Amino acid sequence: MNVLDERLNDAPKVRQDQPGLRNVMNRVDTEITVQVDGLRREFDSKEGKVTALDGVNLQVRKGEIFGVLGPNGAGKTTMIRILSTLLLPTSGKAGVMGFDVAKEPEKIRAVINMASGAERAGYDFISARGNLWFFSQLYGIPSEEAHKRINELSDMLGLQSYLDRKFYALSTGYKQRVTLVRAFINDPKVVFLDEPTIGLDVMTALSIREYILKQAKEHGRTILIATHNMAEVDAICNRVAIIDKGKILACDTPAALKRSLGAPSLVLEVSPVPAPGSLEPLGKLDGVKGYTSSVDEERESQE
Repeated sequence: MNVLDERLNDAPKVRQDQPGLRNVMNRVDTEITVQVDGLRREFDSKEGKVTALDGVNLQVRKGEIFGVLGPNGAGKTTMIRILSTLLLPTSGKAGVMGFDVAKEPEKIRAVINMASGAERAGYDFISARGNLWFFSQLYGIPSEEAHKRINELSDMLGLQSYLDRKFYALSTGYKQRVTLVRAFINDPKVVFLDEPTIGLDVMTALSIREYILKQAKEHGRTILIATHNMAEVDAICNRVAIIDKGKILACDTPAALKRSLGAPSLVLEVSPVPAPGSLEPLGKLDGVKGYTSSVDEERESQE
């Protein structure tokens, strides 16, 4: 039972009259770094057309940590793939730093980076340091500067003592730390993170969130995070858009969205990860109208 789904109809609806990209793409707006206007993406399937994004409008401000919150299959990853120039939209427009994703992908790639929590990709028999150095060279970073950045970023994440270990020998949490360092290695202005803490224990997730906060606060980076974890957006996001079935249902600060639900909410983070079904008794407690488990949603996505 999902309390969020029950009460979304009463949430404040996102405005559909935001200025379109046609008014923005001819200039670089220093306050708006990501703009999406009527974005639509369809995929072909055996059953016909599948709509992943259906007329999405968004604006993300400079230096903001912006969350896109929704269940699996809501369109979060598709949006990030379009914004990072890995996928073209079917219709509508999207821009990053004033550049159009369809017309100026090279200019966008020069100022962004991205990471996926489900990815944790690296060359197994190369050290973590070697992996990071390799990716730095793809951006043309001088070797000396690359090693300096690797050390500084790794130190912020508690990765220093693991840098010389082979990638395959790292735990899931430390592989994810390597992935995150890689996302900031080129000193990007905008970073897209897709489920950055999925499958991680509470303490590792907390350290990664602190790292993300520091990157935005100290370096002025704009960070867009796609997640289904309400605790995550509540902890670090300035604003959040709720997406379901390819549509933006609401967009506001986490505090304002929680107030709009009309009932108090309580977020609990537990460690170790509970067994399947072990949280069901929560729904039977007096005063509890329902609960949402990000753990169960992660299991469903992996199945």
